[in-house]
This record gives sequence, structure tokens and C-alpha cells, in this order.
Amino acid sequence: MISFLVSIAVLIIAYHTFGRIVDGVFAPDERDTPAVTKSDGVDFVPMKAWKAFLVELLNIAGTGPIFGALMGACFGPVVFIWIVIGGILAGAVHDYMIGMISMRNNGESIAELSGRYLGKPLMWVMRVFSVLLLILTGTVFVNSPAALIADLTPWANDTMVWVVVILAYYILATLLPIDKVIGKFYPIFGAVMLIMAFCITGAIIFGDYHLPELTLENLHPEGLPIWPYMFVTVACGAISGFHATQAPMISKCLMKESDGKHVFYGAMLKESVIALVWAAGGVAFYGATGGLNNALTTLGQSGTVYEMSMGMLGRFGGILAVIGVVVCPITSGDTAFRSARLILSEVTGLDQKPMKNRLLITIPLLGIATLLTQLDFAVLWRYFSWSNQTLAMIALWTITAYLLRENKNPWASLISAVPGTFMTAVSVTYILIAKEGLRLGRGFSYTAGAVAATAVFAIYLFHAGRKKKLGK
Repeated sequence: MISFLVSIAVLIIAYHTFGRIVDGVFAPDERDTPAVTKSDGVDFVPMKAWKAFLVELLNIAGTGPIFGALMGACFGPVVFIWIVIGGILAGAVHDYMIGMISMRNNGESIAELSGRYLGKPLMWVMRVFSVLLLILTGTVFVNSPAALIADLTPWANDTMVWVVVILAYYILATLLPIDKVIGKFYPIFGAVMLIMAFCITGAIIFGDYHLPELTLENLHPEGLPIWPYMFVTVACGAISGFHATQAPMISKCLMKESDGKHVFYGAMLKESVIALVWAAGGVAFYGATGGLNNALTTLGQSGTVYEMSMGMLGRFGGILAVIGVVVCPITSGDTAFRSARLILSEVTGLDQKPMKNRLLITIPLLGIATLLTQLDFAVLWRYFSWSNQTLAMIALWTITAYLLRENKNPWASLISAVPGTFMTAVSVTYILIAKEGLRLGRGFSYTAGAVAATAVFAIYLFHAGRKKKLGK
């Protein structure tokens, strides 16, 4: 229990300390933002900071910090370390910097930013990669809430019915101006989600549960190695490339650069708190990682969340909690498709103010997602998780290139180069060793991951040293 409470305290302290350092490295100023200079009433819409924060939080807090945290908790309390350190040093830096850099570049997407700072060939790779990730994300965030709603509605216990309903909502949220649906309802949804997390926290603290203290021991009942599986499984609770597609959407709405720390860095750390709550709740409710893993295997992720919520909070509290869990993925799925629309509008050059142009892009996107809903959720999640972390890796190196170019002190870019190097090792190792990857031996995969990370860090040191020398 102490480890859990200390972890939450560290996240809160980090916002006021390391968050200030990161904000200082970027150095926000009082220039006009794209929300003001490019206001179009559709995507570039000025929004108050508190509302932008809740929209950003709900955009990024899909099932990742819930399902991912529960699956990560199967490794034991060691997952707390990654959620805390990853959230502070990697995830929040990633989200803040991408949001702020996008704001400095007229609200450009991560694909355009990567091309601007890492070269045009990568821009095309990222255009394809990010749109595929967003379609996968939107599809994942259709299936999981549909299953939960079906559990809550015995009179309409048909998951496919709710899939259709959610997809219909996604069409509206993707097409309509951001302040018409997302801006109006997200503050309400945000309140529900935060109340849900607060209730689960109270149940952990005041309920008759035992929560083991921090240990580095691998407690996964199936023997999966912590490296690299845990760092891919947890995903959104610590760092997520999906967030690099969401921050540019909100960068189009902020009226002041000085709001960035609260909106981007703060939202990511709030998501880390949510991940901690569900990771701790899973182990506490099922008594051990074996019980949690068995529930995930037999009931699935949605069934496990449903059973935990009802068991820890009773019928009323359980329904409230499940509604919160339903809201999280839906409010990420709709913005996933919206972000995909915006990226494709950059590729095609279609002005998004006319409704017909939005329809030309949106309808095919939702059609592809409808077909993908027929695939196995577990398979979709594994590919989503790896592509998610790979996108985060590329985003971190985009940030590094930006800081090397714009910051007078080249070594300030270490705040993104270090986590970028780490995520390079994670992504390369995972795709080599995982069963949905190349299924190579552990020794070779670990070595190749380390070599890849060392190589990119050496390239970074060369460029940083060269700039330092030229600066003199």
C-alpha cells in the first residue's frame, strides 16, 4: 500500500518540479497561437485551458491506462516503477513537446513534424504509419466499450448492436466542429472518469485488500520476461505514441503557449495516476498476479474490469466505474478518427471547412474500422501496442531534432534523447522476440535492441557535439 501511495505522490511532485524544467527547455512565449491565427470554426477553435485539459485527458485516456495497466500488473508491483518513471521522464515529455512544437508550426500533425525535422522520406512513412495506428486505435476503442455496454444492458446484450451505435457516434464526432460535441460533453465525461478513479482508489485504501509492496521480482504467472514485454503492454499509462496524434489536435485550440504545461504535461501525469489505480486495484482485488492473469484470460479485459468494479464498489459504484471505463475508450476512439481525418487532409490538401471534404475522408476511414471490428481483440491489441510504442520512439527523436535546432544549449535535448534511446531498444527488441513479430531468440533480440539503441544515441551525440562545437 505504501508503494502505491508514494507512487501517486511522486507523480504530483514531478508535475511541479520536472514539469517546470521541461517547460523551461521549450520556453513558451506570448506569440499568437494557431487557434487565433487560423481560426476556422471546425478544427482551429479557441478553447479555455481547463476545457482543453479535460479534452486532452479524455483523448489520451482510452482503455490503455486501464486494460494495459491491468495486463502490466501481472508482472507484479514492479509495474509501478515503469508507470511513474515512464510517465514523468518519457510520456509527459513526449506529450508536452509534441503539443508545443505543433503549436509553433500551425498545428501540424506528428507526420508533418517528423518530415520537417527528420526529413521528408520519414514524413511519408509517418503519414502511413500514424493513420494505420489511428485506425487500429479507433477499432480497439469500438470493441472494448461495446462489450462493456452489452454487459450493462441485459435487454440489449448484443455487442454488435453497440458497435454500430458507437461507430455512428464516431461519424458525428469526426465531422462536426470540435466545440459542438467534444467541447461540450468531454468536461462531463471527464468528471465521471475522475470520480471513477477516485472511487477505486478509496476501495483499495479502505477496503479489506492486501496490496504487495514494491519488488523488482517478476511475478508474471506465465513467465513472460519483464523486458521488453511490460514496457509495451502498459503503453498509455507510461508513454504512448497515440498521444503524439492527439496533442496536435489540441494545439489547434490553445489560446496561450503558457497553458501547455497544464494541458499536455499535466494530462499525461493524470493518466499515469489512472494507470496506477487500475494496476493496484487488479492485484488487490484478485489477491495475486496469478488470479489477475486468470481473470484476464477467462473473462477478457472488459469482463475483468466489470467484475472488479462490481466487486469493489457494489452495484451503484460498479455501474459508475464501468461507465467511466466506457467513456475512456469512446472519447479516444472518436478523436483517433478525427486525427486521422486531419492527417489525411494534410496529405490531400482538402480544406476541412466544407462538410463534403470531411465526408470524403471520414466515410472510408469508418468503413475500414467496421471491417476490422471482426478481428480478434487480443490480436488487434498486440499490434496496436507495438505500433504505439514505435510511434512514440519516432516522436521522441522528432522532439530531439527540434531541440537540437532551436535550443541554444544542444544538451537540453537529452530530455527527449534519453527516453528516445530507451524506447528504441524496447521497440526493436519486442518486434524481434514477440510471437506477433519475428519470434527470434531472446539473446539475439536483446543484443540487437541494445545495438540499435546504442547506434541511434551515438548519432545523437555526434550531432549534439557538432552543434556545441559550432556554437562556440
